[in-house]
Amino acid sequence: MARHGSKRGWYGKLAGAALGVTVLAAGASMWTAQAGAVRDSSPRPAASAARNSVKPVAEGIVHASDEGAQGVNITIDDGPDPAWTPQMLDVLREYGVKATFCMVGTQAQAHPDLVKKVVAAGHRLCDHSVSHDTTMDTKSQAYQSQQILDAERMITKASGGVRPMYYRAPGGAFTPYSRKLAASRGMRPLGWNVDSKDFEKPGTDAIVATVERELPNGPTLLFHDAGGDRSQTVEALRRILPRLKEQGRTFGFPVR
Repeated sequence: MARHGSKRGWYGKLAGAALGVTVLAAGASMWTAQAGAVRDSSPRPAASAARNSVKPVAEGIVHASDEGAQGVNITIDDGPDPAWTPQMLDVLREYGVKATFCMVGTQAQAHPDLVKKVVAAGHRLCDHSVSHDTTMDTKSQAYQSQQILDAERMITKASGGVRPMYYRAPGGAFTPYSRKLAASRGMRPLGWNVDSKDFEKPGTDAIVATVERELPNGPTLLFHDAGGDRSQTVEALRRILPRLKEQGRTFGFPVR
């Protein structure tokens, strides 16, 4: 999977905003890199029960759809964003499509109302790290652990207790360690088959053409709802979703 190098400028700012989170996590974090466990010096009973209910999943990066050969997985990265996530939710609702939203921890923390709206609409959550560092695979295991587990905590809290079901490494920067850690927390590592290239804002026609050309590569489609003006993505989805339905495609979630 190709890295999204063009995304680093926007996320450089995001990483700066996340620095305070990282510093706090280093000083008083609930999380540990030891075998992916989560510890709390004074756990609440409900939180403890939730931790105990986590079931590990497979460590392999998944692309397949639970809808089978004709299935398509719509995945939307980097939000939630107050300008664009609601518009994408409207389009998905219009066509009766469920999607997987891969959320950045700091974005989820900043917009818990949107996280709850995503969940209420029947979509699934995915951990996309705290600060979208596309060089995570070059960093220490302790750093990878902080990025994955703190984001899991942020997203779960913002959602009102609904945990992410997947983990997508920023720019595809997976490592054996990060995959194992995420899987131990019940988050299946999630890849993609079709990069719509919408992050580059090439125009709606180009986004649609890319999806149609690359769809034979597999069922999991990658779009974005943050990081700048996503109006092209909204319009592209408005055109792509009914076309896929006309082709006999069904919409599902990545297998776990």
